Amino acid sequence: MLASMGLLLDSFWRAMAYCLHRRVIAWSLFPLLFMALSAWLLGYFFWADAVVWTEGLLQGVGWLGTVWSWLGVPSAPALVAPVLVVLSVTPVLVVVSLLLVALFMTPALVELVARRRFPALERRQGATMIGSLLWSAGSSLIALIALLVSVPLWFVPPLVVVIPPLIWGWLTYRVMAFDALSAHASKPERRSLFLRHRLALMLMGVVCGYLGAAPAIVWASGVVFIAAFWVLIPVAIWIYALIFAFSSLWFAHFCLAALERMRQEQPSVPDAPVIPYAPDVAQEDGGSLSTSTPQEKNP
Repeated sequence: MLASMGLLLDSFWRAMAYCLHRRVIAWSLFPLLFMALSAWLLGYFFWADAVVWTEGLLQGVGWLGTVWSWLGVPSAPALVAPVLVVLSVTPVLVVVSLLLVALFMTPALVELVARRRFPALERRQGATMIGSLLWSAGSSLIALIALLVSVPLWFVPPLVVVIPPLIWGWLTYRVMAFDALSAHASKPERRSLFLRHRLALMLMGVVCGYLGAAPAIVWASGVVFIAAFWVLIPVAIWIYALIFAFSSLWFAHFCLAALERMRQEQPSVPDAPVIPYAPDVAQEDGGSLSTSTPQEKNP
C-alpha cells in the first residue's frame, strides 16, 4: 500500500508537469478549434435557414404571441430565434468535440509518456482498440446501472456526496487504467496490477471525478451571467479538456511505472545448463568400436 501511495504522489506531480508540454496544451485546445471550425461551417451553410425556421416555429405558437404582445416586444421571435439556434447547436458540438478528444487524446498521451519516460518498456499488446472500446462500453453500462440503482440513496444527505463519486471513480480508473496498459501489459499483468493497486487506482479515479465537476461551476456561471456566456462556455470546455488530459497523464505515469516495477520484482529464472551427450567409447576390439556403460569396479 505504501508503494502504491508513493507511485500515486510521484505520478501526480509528473502529470502536473506534463500538462505544460506543448502537445498537451495543443490537445486541450483541440475542442475549441473544432467547435470554432464546425460553428463556422454550420453558420456558413445553414445559419439563415435555421434562423428562419426557428422564427417561424416561434410565431406559430399562439400563446407565445400573446406573451410577446403583453411584454411589448412583438418582434421578439426575430431576436430570440438566433439565440435558440446557438443554444441548441452548442451542446452537440461540445459533446462531439469531447468524444473526439476522449477517443484520440488518451492513446496519444500514453505514447508521449512511454516514449519520454519508459522507452525500454516492452510492449506486449494485451488489448486491441476494439477490446478497449468493448471494455469501456461494458464498464460504462455497469456504472450506469449502479447509478440508477443507487438513486434512492441520493436523498440521504451524507450519501449523495459519496456514492456518485465512488461510481464515477470506479468507472474512471477502469477505463483509463485499461487504456494506459493496453499496449504494454499482457492480460495477466493487467489483472495483477488491477488487484495490487486497486485502492490507489480507485482514489485516483475519485479525485479525477471531483476535478471533472469543476467545469460544471463555469457552466452554471454562464447560465447566471448571460452577458459572459460566450466567454465562460469556451473556458469551461478548455478546462474540461485540460482535466481530461491531466487524468490520462496521471494514469499513464502510474500504470507504466507500476508495470515496470512489477517486472523488475519478478525473479529471473536462469536457464538450465545444457550438457552435451557424449557416450563413452570402448577400446577397439577386433577393429570395431562399441559403447559401454560405466560399471562399478570391484575392489
